[in-house]
Amino acid sequence: MQARDRLIVGLDIPTIAEAEKMVAALGDTVSFYKIGYQLVFAGGLEFARDLAKDGRKVFLDMKLLDIDNTVAKGVENIARMGMTMLTLHAYPKAMRAAVEAAKGSDLCLLGVTVLTSMDAADVTEAGYAQTPEQLVRTRAAQAREAGMGGIVCSAEESRAVREIVGSGMAIVTPGIRPTGADAGDQKRVVTPGDALRNGSTHLVVGRPIVKASDPKAAAEAILTEMQAPL
Repeated sequence: MQARDRLIVGLDIPTIAEAEKMVAALGDTVSFYKIGYQLVFAGGLEFARDLAKDGRKVFLDMKLLDIDNTVAKGVENIARMGMTMLTLHAYPKAMRAAVEAAKGSDLCLLGVTVLTSMDAADVTEAGYAQTPEQLVRTRAAQAREAGMGGIVCSAEESRAVREIVGSGMAIVTPGIRPTGADAGDQKRVVTPGDALRNGSTHLVVGRPIVKASDPKAAAEAILTEMQAPL
């Protein structure tokens, strides 16, 4: 894959009109987009279908978690939408149900390990005895055993995750900030080049691009940072 195939722009934008404007501004520089809760609840599912029909790749960031049947039925419908990637929280039962439901499709299922906005204190507050790094390792192994297509984790953990999941699974890392950028509300952030060196296959970048005065130039600069380790 080239850098362009590995960069996923997070359309964390309030309205479909603004998202359409952003996609137009980025043009052929970007081919892969993430759509999450903010845009989904503004009509983003139809927008996601439209992007897929136009030949763009779509990472639907829904972080599914429910009883097995509910997860399975949701995954079946999402696969029919033509999505490229879909996230679930990396709970073993949910992942197994999703993998079974996605059989025969091209949908890549991603297990979310520990959110990049969480640090050790947050994980402890949530009731886990493990550190974030230990919890990531546990969930990565469970995702591999369930037959998932990839993992979502911080690039700080991607090297360790690669050792656990082997070469065949995607490692998608949010919390990417280009050199010199503000971390915002992310607590475990890494630059694009370091993320790829650590073993990440895809980088999710939102605000550093969509909030930039020139989004296309910002995306091009990040792609340049990504070229060196490739």
